[in-house]
Amino acid sequence: MLLTDLEFVSLSKLIERLASKQFVTYLEDNKLLPKQQSGFRAYHSTETTVLKVVGDILHALDTGNIALLTLLDLSTAFDSVDHSVLLQRPQKLYGLHGTVIGWFASYLTLRSQYVRTPASKSTPSFVLYGVPQGSVLGPILFVLYVAEVLQLVKDHRLMPHAYADDTRCWIVHKWLLIGSFRTMTRQKHRGVHLYDGNIRSRRNLYLSEVHLCSQSPSSGILGSTSILMLPCALM
Repeated sequence: MLLTDLEFVSLSKLIERLASKQFVTYLEDNKLLPKQQSGFRAYHSTETTVLKVVGDILHALDTGNIALLTLLDLSTAFDSVDHSVLLQRPQKLYGLHGTVIGWFASYLTLRSQYVRTPASKSTPSFVLYGVPQGSVLGPILFVLYVAEVLQLVKDHRLMPHAYADDTRCWIVHKWLLIGSFRTMTRQKHRGVHLYDGNIRSRRNLYLSEVHLCSQSPSSGILGSTSILMLPCALM
């Protein structure tokens, strides 16, 4: 019995939903999903992201501290996922091996794409990057793919929270001085000095531009002009 294209698509979506449900249940039961990620998770949304970020910043301001926030957005994030790296994530971080990894490999690999016009069709080429668009498993695989970014931010003593590929990083500190300073290369930089009363604990944040902003372009985050927005990465 041969399946029609519509029946084949329906069957593949059903298999994806079953696999996704079992996979997400495993991750949730073992508390393996990153707590700082609100994208593509049950009972999470952009609203939980806003509440977390704005709540922490307003609490910092209410207690007399200064909060600095930077917003990160990955370009063509879902199309840039490296399949080989993605398949290493479940083995390295989530304890999956053998048949499970083989199933995910068969799901991601040997996909091809081509361009078709009314007059001609290009030669098909294999897709080596990205998660399948419109898929059921694609979003959760992407969340696992970028999970180490959140841990990397935490390792540098910043506080992160993300919704899919949109990541917010902020730091709370007691004192803030904006000015210029020289690095070991003797170059002069515009930046931020952070102090807590001990000169040895000074931290420098290198900025290409410093300005106050009352509204974030990401996920509708609104804030006070007391919040300093950083348009570049922290060094």
